[in-house]
Amino acid sequence: MNGPVNRLAGETSPYLLQHAANPVDWYPWGPEALALAQRENKPILLSIGYSACHWCHVMAHESFEDPASAAVMNELFVNIKVDREERPDLDRIYQIAQQMLTQRGGGWPLTMFLAPRDQRPFFGGTYFPNEARHGLPAFTDLLQRVAQFYRERSEDIVQQSAALQQAFDQLNSPPASGDTPLTAAPTHAAREQLAAAFDGDFGGFGGAPKFPHPANIEFLLRRWRATAGQEEPDLHSLYMATLTLKRMADGGLFDQLGGGFARYSVDQYWMIPHFEKMLYDNGQLLRNYANAALATGEPLFKRIAAETADWMIRDLLASEGGFRSALDADSEGHEGKFYVWQPEEVSDLLDADDHAVFTRRFGLDRDANFEGEAWHLHVFRSEDDIAEELHISAAEVEQRLARARGILLDVRNRRIWPGRDDKVLTSWNGLAIGGLAVAARALGRANLADAACNAVDFIRQHCWRDGRLLAAYKDGRARFPAYLDDYAFLLDGLLELLQTRWRSADLHFATELANALLSHFEDADSGGFYFTADDHEQLMHRSRSFSDEAVPAGNAIAAQALTRLGLLLGDTRYLEATAKTLRAAWPALQHYPHAHTALLIALEEHLDPPEIVIVRGPSKDTDHWRDELAKVYSPRRLVFAVPSDATALPAAIADKKVLAETAAYVCRGMTCSAPVMSLSALVALTRS
Repeated sequence: MNGPVNRLAGETSPYLLQHAANPVDWYPWGPEALALAQRENKPILLSIGYSACHWCHVMAHESFEDPASAAVMNELFVNIKVDREERPDLDRIYQIAQQMLTQRGGGWPLTMFLAPRDQRPFFGGTYFPNEARHGLPAFTDLLQRVAQFYRERSEDIVQQSAALQQAFDQLNSPPASGDTPLTAAPTHAAREQLAAAFDGDFGGFGGAPKFPHPANIEFLLRRWRATAGQEEPDLHSLYMATLTLKRMADGGLFDQLGGGFARYSVDQYWMIPHFEKMLYDNGQLLRNYANAALATGEPLFKRIAAETADWMIRDLLASEGGFRSALDADSEGHEGKFYVWQPEEVSDLLDADDHAVFTRRFGLDRDANFEGEAWHLHVFRSEDDIAEELHISAAEVEQRLARARGILLDVRNRRIWPGRDDKVLTSWNGLAIGGLAVAARALGRANLADAACNAVDFIRQHCWRDGRLLAAYKDGRARFPAYLDDYAFLLDGLLELLQTRWRSADLHFATELANALLSHFEDADSGGFYFTADDHEQLMHRSRSFSDEAVPAGNAIAAQALTRLGLLLGDTRYLEATAKTLRAAWPALQHYPHAHTALLIALEEHLDPPEIVIVRGPSKDTDHWRDELAKVYSPRRLVFAVPSDATALPAAIADKKVLAETAAYVCRGMTCSAPVMSLSALVALTRS
């Protein structure tokens, strides 16, 4: 880092460090900056973004790196820069506030102006250009006007602030009454709403920009499976899920050379993505594709799951065992430059036979599809069509494509890479652990279970202190009290991993996480869980949200995981917490069911508890029984292979005695079967 630096130089966030050499006198969020603003009666300019955000980079280059713009910022404001991935609590509050103040959608970079006394915002927006365009004022003009407004309209700001606080206070609606029955009605309504929004040509829900929505896909796969034994199974739910998965896999959203998914598509076809690649998307989509491979036997889904897992391990796994956060959208100052091609470049690299197949497959024989001047790989023609045209076998097409992809990936890897955000986030690692555990079972790959176990060990060693989690780790420092998502996603990941590879220490860890959730996050009066703990920094609002966003709602994953843990351990505290969560969310579930598909999965398992199978015996036998059951997509069955030499077992599992021969115990609700002494009998007894 050359030249003078500001106060961000001591931070660990790669995003904040990107701004450490700005001429802006940036502060991280904290007592020093907040006290300075109060002391000098200067409004706070709060800028929130993240390292892989393209428009964050644009605004930085245009304004934050410009000495003239920085001089205005430094004169008129106390400037605070926040990484939304380290401080999602702040991002949640000010995104909501921005939408309330402007009646527009939020996003990043988020630019908010706060009163110094109470940090309540009085004006905001997202990206502002350095010159007036697109109906937006020039950033420095905006700064002057906002500062003038603060000086001259203080009474208006106080009144607006009070109204804003009142609006925040009304966000948490009262729960359903104790005598209100919880039913599956929102589940059926959500399925119909998703069907109405479904794109029957290209998959997904709604138009551009188009996001993957992994929770919707999981919900629809489960809807189909729940009806598979009926006279009229819900085949349309299966179709909606699998068409979406196929179109995403064939599209430019998926990295056709290196594996892994970008964050979203800018068009309805999944062709051109916003090129940043995030751990949280890929952890969820890995689970989707692995489950879909089990459900359908479709080789494409198996391949995409395998390549996504390989990408996560190859490009995001840190040497210590945790997974890094993201790859940037930009390289060499241009979005997508790392990924796109010119036809001549490809022609020079491949022999004639491979080139003939590759260009047809990925559209290099068509017009440029990226900014009119480059080609981003996207499946245009099927392997069978290419085989027919070239008079070769489909197997030969597949071999040539594999060879060409390997050659081009090797060349691409020698380009200048996008930036990598190498902080380890506990919540996103929880999603990765769960995805890897599911994929390890579905694909029969022990190395994926190894990676999941190593990530758990990393989090336990570096981000677990005195019975509490920390949210982020980088350069030997674990920081920030963890949020609801950290506890919930990691708890869910542990329960998936325990079904893939039994480690008693992981069950103990899961129990500690669940107890911390109840102790520090639960809304004891209304039910559900707050996003921040009871001893967290006091902010203008303590949020409690039930709807899914780019990640599933923390309340939803907590509710589902607590149901499963409660049934496994016979602990009614966890089951009662789930029931209270669902009652707290019931008004939202009735009004907007399709926005809460992760919570609807929790509702389903609350109303009709999943089946739990515990297998006891020598590990070679218990693993074999587990693996046989894992060959069927059965999302409402949990299988734990607990070897006879396992120690430190809780009573509910230790009671499932080790017998002279391998045996299984099948539990539904709080009732367990007599020992089942053969694998064939177990298969017959468990749900189809």
